[in-house]
Amino acid sequence: MEDILVRKGLITNHNRQYKSDILISGGKIKNIGKELIPDDKNIRIIDASGHIVLPGGVDPHVHMSLPTGNGRSSDDFESGSIAALSGGTTTLIDFVTPEKGESLHSALAKRKNEAGNSLCDYSLHMSVTSIGPETEKEIFEMVKNEGITSFKLYMAYKGSIGMNDPEILKAMEMIKKAGGISMIHCENGDIEDFLREKMVSSGNTGIRNYPESRPPEMEIDAINRAILFSGITRCPLYIVHLTTEQGIDSVLKAKKKGISVFAETCPHYLTLDDSVYGKGKKAAKYLMSPPLRKVHDISRLWDGLNDGTLEVISTDHCPFNSKGENYSGPDDFSAIPKGVGGVDHRMSLIYSKGVVEKKISIHRFVNLVSTRPAKIFGLYPQKGAIMKGSDADLVIWDPNRKSKITAESQHQNCDSSVYENFKITGAPSKVIAGGKIVFEDGNFDLTRAKGNYIYRKR
Repeated sequence: MEDILVRKGLITNHNRQYKSDILISGGKIKNIGKELIPDDKNIRIIDASGHIVLPGGVDPHVHMSLPTGNGRSSDDFESGSIAALSGGTTTLIDFVTPEKGESLHSALAKRKNEAGNSLCDYSLHMSVTSIGPETEKEIFEMVKNEGITSFKLYMAYKGSIGMNDPEILKAMEMIKKAGGISMIHCENGDIEDFLREKMVSSGNTGIRNYPESRPPEMEIDAINRAILFSGITRCPLYIVHLTTEQGIDSVLKAKKKGISVFAETCPHYLTLDDSVYGKGKKAAKYLMSPPLRKVHDISRLWDGLNDGTLEVISTDHCPFNSKGENYSGPDDFSAIPKGVGGVDHRMSLIYSKGVVEKKISIHRFVNLVSTRPAKIFGLYPQKGAIMKGSDADLVIWDPNRKSKITAESQHQNCDSSVYENFKITGAPSKVIAGGKIVFEDGNFDLTRAKGNYIYRKR
């Protein structure tokens, strides 16, 4: 493994920015200082003058090769990790989703096998989809032996992986005892089932009607119940893909009460609104759950990111093919798989729409896309920081590089992009993962890229 010296870059962590050199050896950051002189004359030297040096991005919410009733999502771990690295994300956290009644260990073994071809470091959350006699024991074993400290619970999808309120409360009590954190998909599944069935029976299933099947009140109700459950069980709570201004208000109120609650949102909720559902069949590519919201929600989400109420920006990366500009499938939201991609564009989108447009600071940007998810999910300071001893996952960021997002130029394996023709400023010039340069000036060196499973701390 070659040593690397990154010179004269503007090192930017979540709390400090300064010019210095970075010496990389053995996959770790060996030293940071000005005018470092390497012992090895054959060291690779990178001149980072005029560039920002960022800690590699941590995306804590992706779904590679996700099975659905309409087929698997279009990115597997190999193609999805390539897309992640191209955008500056060097660590992914995906999910294990057992079938109801399935052993957590059995489901984990299958998922690890699927994830074996990841080209960047990865970890896994464990979903709990049912409560059985061995569930509590298995949750403890996940934390102790597998380094899995986060457990996802679904208030939606009652017919498959969702659970009712008493089951969720039991699961949160178990997770709390094991020293873990609960992650909850906050939508009222009973109301969603009722509205969807009503709309199907009345023939109101056009894509333009999709937001009516999952109104914001469904999310708001579920967030308030999840916060209540966290207060009752004292189990830390992480709310995934929050979309509404009222949801932010609930999180802020809970934080002020001392409840341990964290929340994330996603780039699509920060850049797109529900007017796109009026585009006829072309709107199929914008179907995700929860749906896109109103312009006023977008504004409040940015405020929540800026003031710290929202602490993470993930992608919920889960794209499907055959939904692009030439989509010719049914104009029926109930028959179309729901999920969008974006792992390759997350950091550029948030830098461009957030930092460049002065909605958030550069330090907040680093916190949202790297440091805070690493801290919440037990990866810090191995990940999420440029510090002596941390993993050598670095992004040499060109703050002035301008580009346009298109389906043809993206690295994710999908025939469409919800960000088609978005103009962005700022992108990786080089990406270093595990101490190796894996992406440089638009080109990959896949012989150098190798992902490892990361055991996380409580």
